[in-house]
Amino acid sequence: MSARPATQVSSRPRPRRRVSVTGPAALMRLAPGLRSVVHETLAAERALYGPIGVRLAADDELRMLNRRWRGIDRATDVLAFPYSDRDLEGWVSGDLVISLERALAQARRYRVTLGRELARLVVHGTLHLAGHDHHRTEERRRMRRAESRALREAKRAIHALDVLWGRDARVAASMTPRRPRRSR
Repeated sequence: MSARPATQVSSRPRPRRRVSVTGPAALMRLAPGLRSVVHETLAAERALYGPIGVRLAADDELRMLNRRWRGIDRATDVLAFPYSDRDLEGWVSGDLVISLERALAQARRYRVTLGRELARLVVHGTLHLAGHDHHRTEERRRMRRAESRALREAKRAIHALDVLWGRDARVAASMTPRRPRRSR
């Protein structure tokens, strides 16, 4: 009979593994798929995690946040705001803010489904919360490999997002501002 190692009891309380999703009410049926993508990403990273918030927003909100926190006066596709430094706390937690307008435009540009592009943005932001970055070449390679691995692991969640985006296509299309037509 083999001896089992003694388990250590941490004096720190364990954070709740909760992923909350906010955004337009019509798109809240995407929440379970988005939660799954976060869970799969952090499982692939073998990361312990606490509360994570995912917010689906418009470009103007991301532009305002980007200007305030990064000093860059333009919209972006995803912003990640860690609650604390993972190296110090040992847990991944924070907020992701994702531009629905950028997700729609990038899905068209990259010729992928809306669900896959939304999942890619969630994975990308989640990896930032987990400590990944892409400023240097080797960091960028490491992050791209982690993104690919997480997207493979989240295949079922991506399929569910695709199905639900299909149902919500009119709502999603209404999130993208239309350019005014020129009068002749």
